[in-house]
Amino acid sequence: MTTTRDLRRKAGEEPITMLTAYDAPTAAIVDEVGIDVILVGDSMGNAVMGYDSTVPVTMEDVASRTGSVVRATEDALVVADLPFLSFGVEQSESIHNAGRLLKEEGADAVKIESGPHTVALTEALSDVGIPVMAHIGLTPQHVNEIGGYHRQGTERDAAAETLEIAAAHEDAGAFAVVIEHVPANLAAAITDRLEIPTIGIGAGPDCDGQVLVSTDVFGLSDWSPPFAERFGDVRGEMRRAAESYREAVENGEFPGPEHASIEEDLEGFDDRE
Repeated sequence: MTTTRDLRRKAGEEPITMLTAYDAPTAAIVDEVGIDVILVGDSMGNAVMGYDSTVPVTMEDVASRTGSVVRATEDALVVADLPFLSFGVEQSESIHNAGRLLKEEGADAVKIESGPHTVALTEALSDVGIPVMAHIGLTPQHVNEIGGYHRQGTERDAAAETLEIAAAHEDAGAFAVVIEHVPANLAAAITDRLEIPTIGIGAGPDCDGQVLVSTDVFGLSDWSPPFAERFGDVRGEMRRAAESYREAVENGEFPGPEHASIEEDLEGFDDRE
């Protein structure tokens, strides 16, 4: 079973692999191939729930899907996202929501979209035994504030602020930090500055690990961000299977004799008898 300490030991020594999963079948596959970390991300909003953003995702959504992922996972570290407005209002409520994902659903840690306002919360969560993965750079829950999914940290002042936010969360007890959609040289500087592992998404090759959304990796989505890579064509395979099923039913080829059972005692049965 991968632990947060294992990830810390890997920093700078061995690449860390991380993928999202939102259901038990996907989690089982991701776990079986040896991915280090499974993220039950609020990216479920865009990836599998039909929303245009992550903002509508609720605690109930994340909790239910976290439980499904945990039940199918044996070795990977399971990290659950805290969705929009589940944290940052009242600290006690934030701690309760994070604790619920560990205590009731079995997650190993939580991820928080981070800024200056989440440093104290990260420290409070760490103090009560809830491991925190910070998330800096592009934070999708702020899409309505920043006006889209634009690359962050492109100017010197913004880059310096991003680095300082990362360092502040390390000091507050975060065990790792996700760096999303920033210049590669900024991500490299943050990785060099921190002792905890950095996990990049659209942040270049110099982070300690990489994370992608599983539907992008599998080729299940009809669109992927420019920093993602499709490593398969699951969408195409599903389409071909669905078409084959439809044709088999319409042609009378399915179900066949091998798909049905006959009860001898019912030979000649007539419901009018």
